Amino acid sequence: MTTFKSLGEREQTFVGGRWRAATGDRVLQIVDPSTEEVIASVRENSTADVAAAAQAARAAFDSGPWPDFEPAQRAAVLEAFAERVEARGDEIADTLVSEIGAPLTMARGSVRLATTFLRYYADLVRHYPFREDRLRQDGTTTRILREPTGPVAAIASYNSPFAVSVIKTAPALAAGCTIVLKPPPETPLAVHILGEIAAELTEAGVLPPGVLNVVVAGKEGSEALVADPAIDKITFTGSTQVGRAILATAGQRIGRVTVELGGKSAGIVLDDADLEQVVAPLVGGGTVNTGQACFGLTRVLVSERRRDELVDAMKARIETLVVGDPRDPATTTGPLAGARHLERVQGYVELARSEGARVVVGGGRPAHLAKGYFFEPTLLVDVDNSSRVAREEIFGPVISVITYRDLDEAVSLANDSIYGLGGAVFAADPERAFEVARRIRTGTVAVNGFVGSHVTTPFGGYKQSGMGKEGGVEGLEVFLEAKSVHMPT
Repeated sequence: MTTFKSLGEREQTFVGGRWRAATGDRVLQIVDPSTEEVIASVRENSTADVAAAAQAARAAFDSGPWPDFEPAQRAAVLEAFAERVEARGDEIADTLVSEIGAPLTMARGSVRLATTFLRYYADLVRHYPFREDRLRQDGTTTRILREPTGPVAAIASYNSPFAVSVIKTAPALAAGCTIVLKPPPETPLAVHILGEIAAELTEAGVLPPGVLNVVVAGKEGSEALVADPAIDKITFTGSTQVGRAILATAGQRIGRVTVELGGKSAGIVLDDADLEQVVAPLVGGGTVNTGQACFGLTRVLVSERRRDELVDAMKARIETLVVGDPRDPATTTGPLAGARHLERVQGYVELARSEGARVVVGGGRPAHLAKGYFFEPTLLVDVDNSSRVAREEIFGPVISVITYRDLDEAVSLANDSIYGLGGAVFAADPERAFEVARRIRTGTVAVNGFVGSHVTTPFGGYKQSGMGKEGGVEGLEVFLEAKSVHMPT
């Protein structure tokens, strides 16, 4: 078996249970966003490579043993993945720091999250009712079978490639599906380690060949994967724009789709909220992963009466954030993922100024950092909810403060968005906050805190933030089809 280092030249791809030469024409240069230096090169997969991966997944599903494994057998494979991810945790975390600029503490958290998902779904499928006998009205029985939906194309986002890949892979494997895993071309290195682990498990006879395949492809290869008739199910995390295109393509053949898309989540601060307890989750929620988080709290809604007090407190909190080398344990805010992303965030801040917003803190590149795609955590006030910076996903550490007159207007402003992914409500009385949360049209709402996805609970969006759920039992069931077998009297 050929093994690879996390960084360096990578000319092969893992398809059908073995490493084979990638045949794409392009060699992708992977850049460390904190230094702007090339740290690795990866040969892109051609559309022929992508088709081979889809066929390998199809063959492993139709003719291989994996879908017929007992749930306990699949659980054992998931646990083997978890053990090997844990054993290589430091290497994976270091790779994430190098390719996406995540602070080391966050990168290590991504590894822990991945192992948590693998073990959760291993435990879940041991007890999940894949067969249920249900009485019909005439007294006879129908056996309801929950079967794997088929080969899956799992497409991860650049901002958290490893954790997102595992969040998709774990329940799909648990359900009995086979997978073509496509990491983002900008940040493929940590996911390649998952391919290495799959290769080790295949060689050891633990994982059947073709059950997990890894390809690296740009726009053309991704479109080919989504359109490939060998793929029955698509799960995608990324922008709403790309999500629309995937849904349109899959709709031509009624392909099953789960999409976790963009967000413009609102944090509503009620007048009785304790600002000392509010500030940390608001700032953390708006700047997590340098603002490159679809569920981040990028709109803060506060009454006109308490705006100045809250803005002063948030400004003071932001000024304590440490922007710099993601390898330094003291760093709280690393770089953006690339030059294009930095230019995008800069453009939105300038747009905000032109729309009448005022920058309270931040608003530019840090003066002390000569290299790297760094951008200061930024707080905007005098933002109108109809402005572009309040309606469009910036995907950077930019928080907009918007005022409301009364609670009904606060709820209306929170819901006045094409997105509905995350949110939060802050109040002295958690039950009162809960009643406000019920009125917000979004998939996840935190009371007096900031919480994104969690392994035991469903995570996904309303409106144009997505379709389907990840996490919990719901995250398993999107990879299952229900079959009714009517038994005779």
